[in-house]
Amino acid sequence: MKLQYFTAVFALMTTLSLHAESLYQVPLKDIDGKATTLETYKGKVMLIVNVASKCGLTPQYQTLESTYQKYKDKGLVVLGFPCNQFAGQEPGSNDEIKQFCSTKYNVTFPLFDKLEVNGANRHPLYIQLAGKDSPFPGDIKWNFGKFLVGRDGKILKRFEPKTTPDAPEVIKAIEDALKS
Repeated sequence: MKLQYFTAVFALMTTLSLHAESLYQVPLKDIDGKATTLETYKGKVMLIVNVASKCGLTPQYQTLESTYQKYKDKGLVVLGFPCNQFAGQEPGSNDEIKQFCSTKYNVTFPLFDKLEVNGANRHPLYIQLAGKDSPFPGDIKWNFGKFLVGRDGKILKRFEPKTTPDAPEVIKAIEDALKS
């Protein structure tokens, strides 16, 4: 009985470890089209957000940036992933998105290549964040959905689009994650 228990625990730990590790290995492109991964952010708390420039929630860029500035020296990184799947609210090129974010909202947090968060062409990153094996499965409902990922690569929380980056529950979750 003890052997079965330890075997099951070992299998679970291995699965969780592989899942967390693989999040860092997902092939991505940054906003400039350069191949990258999340490996750069290993050991940091990540707030991963699907963003759009022509959405009623676009002003969240301002609170994403202020949250990033407030906590970046403590180990938080905000990562923006443009997505045009919701009413065509991110129609621009990567250059246009980058220009918009830097001039309109003074965004300094990392931005990435436009991707799909739902459907048949869901990007592998979002398969991990919201797919059937995620602790928070289900389609992304709109622009500015947020996932908080711990320093160990485990997905800790999911926040729906209308929950602002400075909402008390988001700040508490970030602060708790930064402590661990």
